[in-house]
Amino acid sequence: MATELLVVLTLLAAAIAMFALNRPRMDVVAILALVALPLTGIITLDEALAGFSDPNIILIAALFVLGEALVRTGVAQRTGDLLVRHAGASEVRLIVLLMVAVAGIGAFMSSTGVVAIFIPIVLRIATTIGAAPGRLMMPLSAAALISGMMTLVATAPNLVLDSLLRREGYQGFGFFDFTPFGLPVLLLGIGYMLVARRWLAAESPAADNRRPRLADWIASYGLAGREFRLHLSARSVLVGKRLDQLDLRGTAGINILGIERSTPYGRRLVQPHADTVLQAEDVLFLDVFGDRTDIEAFCQSHGLHRLPISGHYFTDQAQEIGMAELIVPPGSPLVGRSIAQSRFRSVHGLAVVGLRRDNQPVGGVDAQTVLRGGDVLLSVGPWSRIRQVHQARDLVVLALPGEVDELLEAPFRAVPAVAILALVVAMMISGLVPNVLAALIGCLLMGLFGCVDMASAYRSIHWQSLVLIVGMLPFSLALQKTGGVELAAETLRTLVGDATPRAALAVIFVTTAVLGLFISNTATAVLMGPIALALASDLGVSPYPFAMTVALAASAAFLTPVSSPVNTLVVGPGGYRFWDFTRIGLPLVAIVLIVAVGLVPVIFPFHSG
Repeated sequence: MATELLVVLTLLAAAIAMFALNRPRMDVVAILALVALPLTGIITLDEALAGFSDPNIILIAALFVLGEALVRTGVAQRTGDLLVRHAGASEVRLIVLLMVAVAGIGAFMSSTGVVAIFIPIVLRIATTIGAAPGRLMMPLSAAALISGMMTLVATAPNLVLDSLLRREGYQGFGFFDFTPFGLPVLLLGIGYMLVARRWLAAESPAADNRRPRLADWIASYGLAGREFRLHLSARSVLVGKRLDQLDLRGTAGINILGIERSTPYGRRLVQPHADTVLQAEDVLFLDVFGDRTDIEAFCQSHGLHRLPISGHYFTDQAQEIGMAELIVPPGSPLVGRSIAQSRFRSVHGLAVVGLRRDNQPVGGVDAQTVLRGGDVLLSVGPWSRIRQVHQARDLVVLALPGEVDELLEAPFRAVPAVAILALVVAMMISGLVPNVLAALIGCLLMGLFGCVDMASAYRSIHWQSLVLIVGMLPFSLALQKTGGVELAAETLRTLVGDATPRAALAVIFVTTAVLGLFISNTATAVLMGPIALALASDLGVSPYPFAMTVALAASAAFLTPVSSPVNTLVVGPGGYRFWDFTRIGLPLVAIVLIVAVGLVPVIFPFHSG
């Protein structure tokens, strides 16, 4: 038995060393462990592969899919837009709202996914309010890790500890059993980050060759002030008219870029065509390029009403209306022809609103402007038509704006996505069906309502995390079979001595946090869970406070950039160094420790009844 234990410990030490060095990848290390342990004869092949049949593995995969649906439908992005609207230029207010939003969303989806979603949002916010990204990225990662302390499904370590309790014959954790600890940690964490932000980078990392934004083109081509949003009343003379009959571009210097129209599924943007017939209650998005066009007189004569615009040149409609710089190559059939003669709008479905020639903007671009080889055309229209330009032979796509990376694939499915997520949470809370079935039902409903498709669903699953969990689970079984768990528990019991169970919780927390410096929080939970339960058994107390303490400590992965993928993601955008996480994260770990030791025994008493 001692020899077998030595073999297991040697393999475990090797795995930890490879985790710390990050060579090879963590999932490769897990597979190596999965192969090596059965070869030793300590556990069987069926026991090594048992993790693949664990319902929590399926649950974690399903949660990734649900998170992807929230991304595709724009639920998470709209949350970011709300932050900008309510925070204004206040960095303090922004940090508070940001951490609350991230922790709230992360309570129901992958924290890694939440951070990936919010990084571009935070960068955009930092640019808007003139703040350094380094002062916002650390609060972002801290809130994402704290979100793991909010609900049962918030992070993999919670599910690992829940599964362990159930395998040992206990009831397991409820959906919101973690919330009484997560909320105090979040509040204290927000207060701490409002102070700690002053110790973070005050300057942005060196700027790279970023993509231009819509705002950049609006400024360089002088488009600001040319945009109008007009309502078509039932009495308007334009009702029932085809766009080619009106010829507004040639007669009035007006481009119709889009038409907002009521449909059975709500209002949506309609692409204008020559044969498009205007209807009552339509809202027209106009680009008025004519210098002599009197928009007020136009509205009065045609029965139109001006509506407010929240973004410069329809940037508030960037999910539907896009821009692209297109170059006219020498030899193109467009050379020597005017925009009208080339039937640009009819062929490509785009409107030319700006032109650069010899790298200089050209004013007064209209339908009669003759195109030359090398001309750069700023075109506006639906993103679907912009993407089709890649297939055209007479034009070359020169540049796309940064907003193209933020496009939503299912922008009209946000309401169903939120409703389905609420249903999943309700099923989990009520216990009507097991958590894994609730998540799978949610995935099926997301697919049924078009919130996610099969290709994006499979892409969304973080297979590396799943393989890591499955590969590390056999270590837990091997340590149990060789007496390693009992030995570790006895060692900790000796270390605790005659101290109180609260002291034992502190020891468990610190041990878990230290181990989390070198390996992922999921692997830490897999290894420390059985040891914590064995120590609770030795002390003759309930296993629940010890399992909860391990879960909280596993989520308190603030100390290094490799402790969690969440930290790794913000290193580059925040311009952080390795030790930035240690000096900022240590007080956060102390906060979680105090909450765990002080509050866990109150919610989960050591002795029931």
